[in-house]
Amino acid sequence: MKRYNDLNPPPRTIMTPGPVEVDPRVLRAMSMPILGQFDPAFTALMNETMEMLRELFQTENRWSYPVDGTSRSGLEAALLGLIEPGDKVLVPIYGRFGHLLVEIAERCGAQVVTLETEWGGVFDPEQVISAIKRECPALVAIVHGETSTGQLQPLKEIGRACRELGVLLVVDAVATIGGVPVDTDAWMLDAVVGGTQKCLSVPSGMAPLTYNERAEAKLLRRKRVERGLRTEHVPSRFRPIQSNYLDLSQLQDYWSPERLNHHTEATSMLYALREGLRIALDEGLEARFARHKQNGEALAAGLEAMGLTLFGSRTSKLPVVACIEIPEGVDGEAVRFMLLTRFGIEIASSFGPLKGRIWRIGTMGYSCSEKNVLHVLGALEAALIHQGGRVQAGDAVQAALVVFDRRGAELC
Repeated sequence: MKRYNDLNPPPRTIMTPGPVEVDPRVLRAMSMPILGQFDPAFTALMNETMEMLRELFQTENRWSYPVDGTSRSGLEAALLGLIEPGDKVLVPIYGRFGHLLVEIAERCGAQVVTLETEWGGVFDPEQVISAIKRECPALVAIVHGETSTGQLQPLKEIGRACRELGVLLVVDAVATIGGVPVDTDAWMLDAVVGGTQKCLSVPSGMAPLTYNERAEAKLLRRKRVERGLRTEHVPSRFRPIQSNYLDLSQLQDYWSPERLNHHTEATSMLYALREGLRIALDEGLEARFARHKQNGEALAAGLEAMGLTLFGSRTSKLPVVACIEIPEGVDGEAVRFMLLTRFGIEIASSFGPLKGRIWRIGTMGYSCSEKNVLHVLGALEAALIHQGGRVQAGDAVQAALVVFDRRGAELC
């Protein structure tokens, strides 16, 4: 009979755009005893999680809670709830995850129109606003931080325009929440979906989101009444949300004081999310954003000092992801394999037209540290030299140290 060994994953320094290393305090929280779904101690944890999510999303929205499932479950829940079949939806695309929003919207029965720009840049907000005025969509779905290209899309002007024109704006902030400012209320964003496995350093398995009264109104128009649970009037003409599990109009009943059961909550993941949020808020959002920015700048400085070229626009660079052009004549996958097997470091390749052209290195959450930045720079330099690449040996770590020293001097 075949026997299996104890689970013993190898230690890794994970420098991808996600998932990243999990904070040990989060892992400890996941080992806490299970509570019943209606235990007052558990519902108190739910309330605390909602309070902390409001702070994280920088919003006063009543509805700020997680959907059980990976980040995509949150995106699907938001779009399934806010897109009725036949709605026109505008999706500005500047990387792989814009295409994902298109696919989800099409599955919701939307009439999808797209606006595309070359990968490696973002849209001038006026381009998107002009498209909104031209197309008159019911909803705009857009990515805030595009990890496939390492770019960050400005949203403030787009949010204001959507509010003025009566258009719902749904934002994918999976890559940015907890590491880059996401100012939901000030930017007038109607629904925002985050992720746990990136800047929050919580395992993948929950999708925190928030939405305002404008979004809630549409959800409630589509609410299906469960037989035997409610007696309120059912509209004679409505298009119910197509998924029961991802129906935000029912999920919010469980997260409300009514505590109407929808499905069994992912208890250990809720513990993990609550602890990850507590850690983030204890650090302070502004300090956390500054840490991510500094580590991203140090990594970029080191890469360029090594003689490598960063891919994409520097003016709209996503602070938590560096995209690097693979030098001519270098086997990019051989370098990644060597980093993983000889140094215990994982970095990422890319997708679509950028597959084989760039590496992607993330500086997110618990993985976003001076130690990790210096480690990956030294290891990448060694792996490139070993694979026959030409680099300016010894300069990368020194350039990063200059950035770290500058920040240290500013704090003194």
